[in-house]
Amino acid sequence: MPGNCGCNTCAGASPCELNRDVCQLKELVRSQGKQLGQLVRHMKMGCKKPPKESTLKGLSPCLKCLQPDVLYHLGMDTATMDFPKVFGDVRFVCMGGTAERMERFAYKIMKELSLKLNPATTLRNMAEPGHRYALYKVGPVLCVSHGMGCPSISILLHELIKMLHHAKCQDPVFIRIGTCGGIGIEPGTVVISSEALDGMLNPYYELIVQGKVVLYSSKLDQCLANELLSLAIPCEDDFCTISGKTICTNDFYEGQTRLDGAFCDYTNQSKTAYLQSVQCQGVVNFDMESTAFAALTNRANIRSAIVSMCIVNRMEGDQILSPPECLSEWEKRPQALVARYIRKEFLKRDDDSDTEAYEEVCPSACLEGDKAI
Repeated sequence: MPGNCGCNTCAGASPCELNRDVCQLKELVRSQGKQLGQLVRHMKMGCKKPPKESTLKGLSPCLKCLQPDVLYHLGMDTATMDFPKVFGDVRFVCMGGTAERMERFAYKIMKELSLKLNPATTLRNMAEPGHRYALYKVGPVLCVSHGMGCPSISILLHELIKMLHHAKCQDPVFIRIGTCGGIGIEPGTVVISSEALDGMLNPYYELIVQGKVVLYSSKLDQCLANELLSLAIPCEDDFCTISGKTICTNDFYEGQTRLDGAFCDYTNQSKTAYLQSVQCQGVVNFDMESTAFAALTNRANIRSAIVSMCIVNRMEGDQILSPPECLSEWEKRPQALVARYIRKEFLKRDDDSDTEAYEEVCPSACLEGDKAI
């Protein structure tokens, strides 16, 4: 049957032939768009001088003397890796407890930013030689596991901050995507931390240095927290997103006044009274990393935020009884919110680089198998 235009080409073409022609046309347009993107990018690079230093502040003056600088726990050093080439485009650093969770988030971000890999290619854990953390790079996003507790995340942050300094990164944003115990909030709720407090409800991270107690402010970027909260879509999301204060503890059991640990020197009544007391002061959840995360990013002049998923309402119990399938589904909730933010910022700042650029120049160090296409 002739096409709507009545021409012989449409009249004689089969559906398969038309589909083939459309696919060829799409590929031609995509190829031309890629060439134009590369041309614009090269023109911009010719007009701009590469940054001489990173925007990170307050770092140790001893870094200049480290030749090479060995990031031991990440299995990297400045002698064998070109940090500006591999990590110089990093804009976002997303951190979470487990390697598996951050690998899943890396593939989610790849989809959100429309970045593509050759079917024979997979993302590589770039920190595998260090045998402690997992690190995946997806375009301008680092997805890193930090383990559990302030000691683990502080080691990682020291080396990540040095990495970005050596890579001369500009204005990176750090976001911790974690789990938490809620205080008076339902499991599955997403919590954006407004403040990170220690166990005494002080906004500090305490560190003992050379036998002396040193306190560092655990202030989070309130504008970033508000921006993340504004991206929640109550009419579309099947979960609730709230903001409130977070207590960071050095222990999962007694530090968070649980009754189900191996030791317990308090009563259920005193536990309930304590939880009600901190709730009245605006505290909505517990975690074990927030003060160290906030303090170290703050010292380096890095904007940072914490987005967590509540896995238990501590007002109702201590043990995590939700089935694994629920926990797996809830895990995606804070990731979805952070992905919205990254996608928005990525598109907004797309004047400096384009999506196709990351498909073209993704360092082979980030991949296993063939290069990205």
